Amino acid sequence: MTVVAAMPGKAERDVSAGKRRFLYIQPGTASFAGIERVVDTVCTELAEQYGSEFEVDVLYTSIHKNYPTEPRKYNAIRELAKHRLKLMAVYRDIISRNRYDVVVVPQVEPTVTCWLSCLGLGQKLIMHIHGNPDVERRNFKSGIMFFVMKHVVLRRLSSIFGTSPRQLDSFNALYPSAVPRVWVPNPVRRFDDGPERASESGAGAARPVTYVNVGRFSDQKGQDILIDAFAKLHKERPDTRLKLVGHGVNEPALRAQIDRLGLADVATIEHHPTNPQAALAASDIYVSTSRWEGWSLVICEALRFGLPVIATDCDFGPSDILTDRRLGTLVPASAEEALVEAMKYYYDNLASEKEFSEYRKEAVDVYSAERVVHVHAEALKRAAG
Repeated sequence: MTVVAAMPGKAERDVSAGKRRFLYIQPGTASFAGIERVVDTVCTELAEQYGSEFEVDVLYTSIHKNYPTEPRKYNAIRELAKHRLKLMAVYRDIISRNRYDVVVVPQVEPTVTCWLSCLGLGQKLIMHIHGNPDVERRNFKSGIMFFVMKHVVLRRLSSIFGTSPRQLDSFNALYPSAVPRVWVPNPVRRFDDGPERASESGAGAARPVTYVNVGRFSDQKGQDILIDAFAKLHKERPDTRLKLVGHGVNEPALRAQIDRLGLADVATIEHHPTNPQAALAASDIYVSTSRWEGWSLVICEALRFGLPVIATDCDFGPSDILTDRRLGTLVPASAEEALVEAMKYYYDNLASEKEFSEYRKEAVDVYSAERVVHVHAEALKRAAG
C-alpha cells in the first residue's frame, strides 16, 4: 500500500494548476545517511521555498534506519521493494500514475533501472551522480549497468547533476555526451550553538589535542589509513587523541587495528547516528582519509565548527572544497608520511590556526541549504523545459 505523507493512502493527487511536479527517488539502502540526507534536505527546502511553484514527491523503497520522526515538508511516498523486479514495478506504477515534469534518480545503476521501468512513458529523467563513477563501475555487475547507461540511456537523459565540478568533468571524460551537466552543490546543515572547544596550542596544552573523522566505516572512507598515521603521530606527540565516529561493516577490523597498535587508551570509536555535533564540537582537527569521494559533506560540517581540515587529495571532492589554505590542507593520497607531517603541523600550530575559525565558518555558509536550493530549483526548471 502506497502512503503519501500529505494524503495517506493515495499516491496520485490533484495538483494546483500551473505547478511543476518533481519526483526524487531515494536509494534503496538501510541507513538514512549521505545521499538520503542530501535528498531529504534539498526536497525540504524546495517544498518550503518553492511550494507555490513546485509539487515535490520523494519515493522511498526501503526502510531507513534513523529516518527522521518529524513529518516531512514534501510528499513522502513509501512502497517497499525487496528485489529488482518489484522495484521496477514500483517505479512504473508511481511514475505512470503521476504526471511528473522530471524524475531525479541518484547514481548510475538506479537511473538505468528507472529508465527501463519507464519505457514507453516518455518520462524525463535526471541522473544525479553522488560518488565516483570510475570506481563504482569496476565490478562485473555494475559494469553491465554502466554499459547500458553509456550506450542506451545516457543520450536520452534530460540532464546530469553532479556534486562537484571536477566530478562532472571526470564523468564526461569517461562518458562524453551532449547532455547538459549541472553542478548542484550538496546542502550543508546547520547545527545548534554549543560550547566551543578551548583554544590551546598542542605543545604544553593542558588537555590532549583531538583528531576526528566522521563517516561510514568502509574501505572507501579509509579509516584504516588514519589509524596507521595516528599511531606514528602519537609516538612523537603523546598528548593526542583520535576519535572515529560512524558505523559500518569495517568496525570490527578497525577495533582490531586499534588494539594491535596499542591505541586502545587514546583512539575511540563512537556512534552518533543522526548528528555528529557532539564529536565535532569536542575535537580540534578534522582528518579525512577517503580513498575516493563524490563531495564530502562531513568536511563541510567540520568547517561549520571552524575546524582545520586535513584531507587526502583523492580524484575530487575534498579538492573542490579546500580551495584556500586557511580552510585546510590536502595531502597526496597513499602518502602516509605527508599525512603524518600535516597532522604534526596542526598540532604544533593549533593556536595560530584557530585564528581562521570564523573564516572557515563563513566560507562554508555558501553551501547552506537555504542558499543552494536556488541552484537546484533553476536546474530542475531547465531540465523540465
